[in-house]
Amino acid sequence: MNKKTVLITGSSTGFGHAAAKLFADNDWNVAATMRNIAAAGDLADRDNVLVAKLDVTDPSSIDQAIKATIEHFGKIDAVINNAGYGQYGIFETIPPERIQANFDVNVFGVMNVIRAIVPIFRKQKEGLILNVSSVGGLVGLPSISIYLSTKFALEGFTECLSYELASQNIVVKIVEPGGGDTAFHARSSELNTGDHGLDSYAPFLERANAALGKLAKGMASAESIAAVIYGAVTDGTKRLRYFAGNDVKHLVDARRKLSDEDYESYMRSQFG
Repeated sequence: MNKKTVLITGSSTGFGHAAAKLFADNDWNVAATMRNIAAAGDLADRDNVLVAKLDVTDPSSIDQAIKATIEHFGKIDAVINNAGYGQYGIFETIPPERIQANFDVNVFGVMNVIRAIVPIFRKQKEGLILNVSSVGGLVGLPSISIYLSTKFALEGFTECLSYELASQNIVVKIVEPGGGDTAFHARSSELNTGDHGLDSYAPFLERANAALGKLAKGMASAESIAAVIYGAVTDGTKRLRYFAGNDVKHLVDARRKLSDEDYESYMRSQFG
C-alpha cells in the first residue's frame, strides 16, 4: 500500500509544525512548507518529510512547492492550509495596509494554494483540502476585528467551496481551533495597535482585555489541535466543520443556542 502524502502550509511553528510531526509519525509522507526553510527544526531530520519553501502570497512559490512534492513523493492526497497570523487592535487604529496584508495571507493566500492544487486533484479525481480557521470565524470578539474578519471570510469561502468541489470528488473541510498555546499570540501581540493613544477606548479595552485574558487561560496545546486536524483528514467522512478547543466553547454554544438579541446581550456582558 502506497503512503499517502499531505502538504501543510505554515509548518515552521504551532499547529502546522505539530501536525507535520503527527502525520509523519503515522506513516504519511509530509511536505512541510514554510516561508523560511531554515526554521524547519526537527522536521528536517525525518526521511518521510520534505521541507519546502512556500509563501502563500507568492503563487510561483506555491507552484514550485507543489511540483517538488509530486516529484519527491509521486502524488499529493491532502492539503492543509494552516499558514496565517493575527492582526490585533482597535479597528480605528489599524492602517489599511496592515488590513490588506492580513487578508493577503489569511484569505487570499488560502485561495492561492487552493487555486494551484484543485486542477491536480480534479485530474486525480480525488483529494482533500482542509482549511485551519478559528472559533473566531464563528463569534466576534473586541479588538480582534481584522483577524477575525479574515476567519469569517474563510468560513464562508470554505463552505461554498465544499459544495462546488464535491462534484469533482474533492473533499473540503475546516477546523476551528480556539486559542492555541503557541507562539501565534506572541507574534500577533507584537502587531497589536492597541488604542494607539485614543484615550476614550482605554476603559473599554481594559475590561475587554481582562475578559480575553481569562479565555487565554484555557488554551489548548498545539499537539491537541494537530490531533483534531489529523482526525479530520483521516476519518473517511465528508463532514465539513470540526471544533477544537474548549476555551471558548461557552461562546460558541451561546451563538448557536440563543436568540440574536440574547446572544448580543450575553456578549456585551462578557466584554463590558
